[in-house]
Amino acid sequence: MAKRVVLFLLVNFLVVVTISVLLNLLGVRPYLNQYGLDYTSLAVFCLVWGMAGSLISLALSRQMAKWTMGVQVIDPQSPEPAEQRLLQTVHQLAQSAGLRDMPEVGVYDSPELNAFATGPTKSRSLVAVSTGLLRSMDRDEVEGVLGHEISHIANGDMVTMTLLQGVVNAFVMFLSRVIAYAVSAALRGDRDDRGVSYGVFFLVQIVLEIFFMILGSLVVAWFSRYREYRADSGGALLAGRHKMVSALQALQRAYDVIDPHKHPSIQTMQISGHGKGFLKLFSSHPPLEDRIRRLQEAA
Repeated sequence: MAKRVVLFLLVNFLVVVTISVLLNLLGVRPYLNQYGLDYTSLAVFCLVWGMAGSLISLALSRQMAKWTMGVQVIDPQSPEPAEQRLLQTVHQLAQSAGLRDMPEVGVYDSPELNAFATGPTKSRSLVAVSTGLLRSMDRDEVEGVLGHEISHIANGDMVTMTLLQGVVNAFVMFLSRVIAYAVSAALRGDRDDRGVSYGVFFLVQIVLEIFFMILGSLVVAWFSRYREYRADSGGALLAGRHKMVSALQALQRAYDVIDPHKHPSIQTMQISGHGKGFLKLFSSHPPLEDRIRRLQEAA
């Protein structure tokens, strides 16, 4: 827990310092002044704040995954047969996917059936697998899981999701401030009461940011579900469709007896959207049964 708190504070410190330096270098003035709203300064301000945090998190993602999840990277010269087999499987799949640089391969101690891929670029990526998954799945199922994760790397999903989230953040900040200023100006009318104006502006801005962030999360969640389907298809091409289907079925059997709220995980195949109605639109992963059905129908 202490390590996670330190990492959280470190990342936020880097974000604030980076944004402050960028805004100074770009010569961005306060976007709200006595003359009204400076749209150019506001646009630059929102773009920098919206993208910087996401990009810094992406740059640190591989190292943070190692620290927070306790991932032990496998030494290519390891004498352990199981580790060598895992390395060879990942490298073969990576070569088939056209990756020029092989991702790091790691294992972390967890009873969950979990695997994830992360990293700032295709050439600096990490594939990590839980001990629970390695114990519970056979070789074909593990290969299907690894094919899915390699597809995420080959598709550049980590970078794409980061850029999408950054753009959404920038739009949320920009639109909420523009509308908040219009509302505060309309309520102020001809009065020169700046205190009331600023108070209304910031109150409306906060409400609108919450509203627009909810709408933006629908876009991010939709693309996340799309990339999961695409990674399933890629895993089927790399490892074989029957292996990909078997892997998802094994995850479904395990997921049916696990409370996901008690077993959180990051960027994992096992997350399944169980929301109903409108809540399904906020799920980052499609239901496992839908993913299995799509692969079987494609066959």
